[in-house]
Amino acid sequence: MPNITELNNTVTQIRRDIVRMVHANSSGHPGGSLGCAEFLTALYFEVMNHNTDFSMDAKDEDVFFLSNGHISPVFYSVLARSGYFDVKELATFRKLNSRLQGHPTTHEGLEGVRMASGSLGQGLSNAIGTALSKKLNNDKSLVYTLHGDGELQEGQMWEAFMYAAGKKVDNIIATIDFNQKQIDGSLDEVLPMGNLKAKLKAFDWLVLEEFQGNNVEAIFNTLNRAKELSGKGKPVAIIMHTEMGNGIDYMMGTHKWHGSAPNDAQLASALSQNPETLGDY
Repeated sequence: MPNITELNNTVTQIRRDIVRMVHANSSGHPGGSLGCAEFLTALYFEVMNHNTDFSMDAKDEDVFFLSNGHISPVFYSVLARSGYFDVKELATFRKLNSRLQGHPTTHEGLEGVRMASGSLGQGLSNAIGTALSKKLNNDKSLVYTLHGDGELQEGQMWEAFMYAAGKKVDNIIATIDFNQKQIDGSLDEVLPMGNLKAKLKAFDWLVLEEFQGNNVEAIFNTLNRAKELSGKGKPVAIIMHTEMGNGIDYMMGTHKWHGSAPNDAQLASALSQNPETLGDY
């Protein structure tokens, strides 16, 4: 078992990174980033077999694709804190000529980034290509993805769901951040999702549902269950229930922090709720 206290300390520091990065530019997407801090911490610090000596080929190592690229603050923080690049570079977030742009891109040459993901709906298709290449190369490693639930309103997602099952791409684990909020309101207000679990099962995926998506131990256990289900002829999906803005009281329970930055007073409040654990950049 992992050291849950250490993982939670890492999550707390990542929350600080997120709000400081977004505040410094008065722009960015803190809400979804905060909601996925536990997931990415568990994945990168415990579950995934990966090499911080970054190579696009990713031979004999697991691969992660961030499809909902607007939550780049949490992604950049996790990459830096797990050793891909110096945490000091987080201070350049969204600045001119920075490698840490608002949505990740490969041409910036940032270690750990494998696809440009500003445009939603494309990550699963990219990941399936990588998963198939690993099968061709007899590489037993896994491919992980993360998607926003609002992103599932993109048609390309469902083409990819259908393809992965039809071609038995069983070395992929796709996680959906199910916070039921998007930029313009709730999912039900914008475009109702209906029974997502039933939909995914109808597309012949193996589906796990984690109702404690902001509990790092629960996420660790669910990811390991997903790994156990891989290689059985079907792709695996995790519906991960989270709270947008988790860990900061005034950001929770609303969609308004999808793409809004805190002011000075709000930053101070957020930092007071998440004490420094690993050292600020």
